[in-house]
Amino acid sequence: MMRRGWRLGVVAVLAAVCVSGPRGPEVVRTASDLGPLPADRYDYTPRDFQRSQRATALLVRQCMARHGHPDFPLDPRYPGAAVIAAAVSTDYGVLDLGAARRWGYGWDPTEHAAPRPKGREMTDAEYADLPACNADANRRLMRGIDMKRDWLYANVRAVEVDKAVKRDPRLRTAWGVWSRCVAEQGFPHYRDPVAAYTDAVWKRGGDGNTRHTRRERASAVADVTCKRRHRTAELWHTVRAREQAADITRHRERYAAGLRALRTYRATVAEVLRKLG
Repeated sequence: MMRRGWRLGVVAVLAAVCVSGPRGPEVVRTASDLGPLPADRYDYTPRDFQRSQRATALLVRQCMARHGHPDFPLDPRYPGAAVIAAAVSTDYGVLDLGAARRWGYGWDPTEHAAPRPKGREMTDAEYADLPACNADANRRLMRGIDMKRDWLYANVRAVEVDKAVKRDPRLRTAWGVWSRCVAEQGFPHYRDPVAAYTDAVWKRGGDGNTRHTRRERASAVADVTCKRRHRTAELWHTVRAREQAADITRHRERYAAGLRALRTYRATVAEVLRKLG
């Protein structure tokens, strides 16, 4: 969740979006095919998550040693805890036609298997001391950051930006065109692609995956086909870029403070990894 050299970055992204406009890439299979967004540079990224997980584990292990658990594993299993997978769609619903044909609104379970801890199961005594050490690690990583005001400010604003995006008349018209296209193939008049992706009729299990029924797969194929035919995701992306850029301009100082907080966090994580990792 980060973005580029500020004003120039915003202008460059918008220029690229407007020039390619609803042309964009020939085939959109993933959200990244649509290109970057102005708010990206302010975001906590998957790499941030991975590095912070490692830093947290190292700090917790150090803390647990102080509590009398010198061999606490970096990646322990919780006592009797079930493992739950968490997988989500893109911001634009399903986009990949091949995946839609095979998995509908779900995914290949062999490619998105629930991550399993590599370490041993923690003892009851370790489990009792773990919350205090988790809290200690969190305080260490968040040192020097105003949590309420600055931490991941862009994420807070994203909620309001998303509301503005959904009110955009061009996008609402595009969703209407997409919905009629899907309905003409025998499926419901969904208000937007996210509603199709999250329809309860697909009966997602505890891991979030669907049943991949014939109707689900046919619906997902119609969904993607109509998006491609009417360039729905491309226009949606353009509207998001415009609204994000406008919001960044309106709240320039707050976004800048949020970015400083994120950079402080990254520096702290890097320090922990350097010293303990």
